[in-house]
Amino acid sequence: MSDEGDRGAPGKGLINGLAVTFRTMTKRSVTRQYPDVEPELPPRSRGVIALLEENCTVCMLCARECPDWCIYIDSHKEEVVVPGAARPRQRNVLDRFDIDFSLCMYCGICIEACPFDALYWTPEFEYAEYDVLNLLHDKDRLGAWMPTVPPPPVHDVLGEPSKEEAAAARKVAGPGAPTAARTARVRPAGSPTADAPSRPAGPAERPGATAAPPPGQGSGEGATPAPPPGQDGGEGTTQDGGEGTTPVPPGQDGGEA
Repeated sequence: MSDEGDRGAPGKGLINGLAVTFRTMTKRSVTRQYPDVEPELPPRSRGVIALLEENCTVCMLCARECPDWCIYIDSHKEEVVVPGAARPRQRNVLDRFDIDFSLCMYCGICIEACPFDALYWTPEFEYAEYDVLNLLHDKDRLGAWMPTVPPPPVHDVLGEPSKEEAAAARKVAGPGAPTAARTARVRPAGSPTADAPSRPAGPAERPGATAAPPPGQGSGEGATPAPPPGQDGGEGTTQDGGEGTTPVPPGQDGGEA
């Protein structure tokens, strides 16, 4: 039957829709009773961004990398007197750190770009507002989300240690002590390359290559060695055999007089 005949059948669409309704009526509902029942979120859910103000150095990397330009930062400089220093040092003091979540697209680029771990993801998502202007969170409100940041995942025992753990292990073990990174590269004693150092294969060791004969020995049968330098056996030449040399007088070249 053609498509026009299917569309022209009266009541067929209604019957198909009611059939789906009757099939789902006999099954148990899977609707989660939110907000009475808390949803089970994945461990890496992206809810809201939290700020750890003590780690922020006002480097402005997060604001520059944000594709939506929803991060606003203001700061000022203060002089810090260091005992023994020739002049006082300056440091940035954070005055304003706002994130407009009405513009944020939750890409996480700001968290990845932060070099000092001042921004974190939290699974909290219940911060809806009736006014869109209230979605602009200042640094105090962003800092209030820090207790909801989940702990980092457990490190894999078969994986490589982090840079911080490796640096702490080297500091405790002392200079010259084997670390986890060094012991992982040590080969077992039974391996053929454990005792001998690795070196590139020579021309004679490559597959399909033959060793070159010594100088003066050809590869053919009955080959004679090359004469020493200056004694090439030529007639009327000196011992060096070079061009433009003085010929030897007859009778002094080793022939019959």
